[in-house]
Amino acid sequence: MRPEPEVLPRTDIRTMAVLKFELEGTNPDSAARAGKIRTDHGEILTPIFMPVGTVGSVKAVSQQQLREDVNARIILGNTYHLYLRPGVEVLEQAGGLHRFMGWDRPILTDSGGYQVFSLSGTRKIQEEGVVFQSHIDGSRHLFSPEKVMDIQRSIGGDIIMAFDECPPYPSDHGYAEKSMRLTHRWLDRCLAHFGETEDKYGYTQNLFPIVQGSTFPDLRKASCEYIAGKEAVGNAIGGLSVGEPEELMYDICAACCEILPINRPRYLMGVGTPWNILECIDRGIDMFDCVMPTRNGRNAMLFTSRGVINIDNKKWEKDFSVIDDGIDSGPSNLYSKAYLRHLIKAKEILGLTIASVHNLAFYLHLVREARAHILQGDFGSWKREQTELLKTRL
Repeated sequence: MRPEPEVLPRTDIRTMAVLKFELEGTNPDSAARAGKIRTDHGEILTPIFMPVGTVGSVKAVSQQQLREDVNARIILGNTYHLYLRPGVEVLEQAGGLHRFMGWDRPILTDSGGYQVFSLSGTRKIQEEGVVFQSHIDGSRHLFSPEKVMDIQRSIGGDIIMAFDECPPYPSDHGYAEKSMRLTHRWLDRCLAHFGETEDKYGYTQNLFPIVQGSTFPDLRKASCEYIAGKEAVGNAIGGLSVGEPEELMYDICAACCEILPINRPRYLMGVGTPWNILECIDRGIDMFDCVMPTRNGRNAMLFTSRGVINIDNKKWEKDFSVIDDGIDSGPSNLYSKAYLRHLIKAKEILGLTIASVHNLAFYLHLVREARAHILQGDFGSWKREQTELLKTRL
């Protein structure tokens, strides 16, 4: 019989407690950490991976599956998308995103900065904020730091992100510095407005600043020092996994983690592959998110405990072994590779769901294993074995 998903104690939201981070373990040969984040919607054991529910839904995955099969402890919502549809008015009348989507665990809301800045042909950056054109109906909108704080309050994230500019890769030093300083000025406005407004829906909301600076060590150092000086309850590193070499991303993460406070969670935004995650845990990162597990799953790529599978390949047509016997939850040890390949080839929606749930379950399994090895004190050696194994193409 499959074991029941781990259930962590849920804090009574009436206590209105500010986010707390407890460091529970480190390793002698690594900067990896195991910790515990406490929010009003429950505890999060770190390292943690956060499934991305951009519009209030993790694509092809139900909330029941997120709880029971994936055992997700926290998920993401996106300010840009939720602001445009269903809109702030609907979310407020619903009592916030938790009630709207039927999710009683923590939610982190991305500020929408990355989505706005990806609309390079239809937006204008200025000191006040960003004027952009909706991808839905072409209507024009302004995102200022103050407005983004208000929108995230209304969405109802337990953790909300400061409004920042994510510079493209590559950027020259001059542009990256100008962008970083604008992000810092916007952060000050976010903090001021956040401090002048109240939490909504009866629980505490917590603001994380974002480190920027592109791939320039001097700018990353300056940004980390600026962000650390704000003494926020947690900090994020943005502007990575946008095309730069993996080793450069790892170097930047390591340098940032040497400066960002040790007693606050560190969130690396938008990363990444399973081996990316292990390498960045090794350098001191606690929190991750990425669309890769679900996006790649919907395109027939499976991440497994033995390596990467393209389930569309004919070699799996008569392979009746389970998808991944290294995972004891979700569909991973319930359905065969042959059956999943059949569903994908037949373009059955169930195939997309099984692949997506499997990949998410694997990611959550991976960070739980990483946490266990950090606490055992052998994370470094385990990570070296795993990173090579996980990259294997089966």
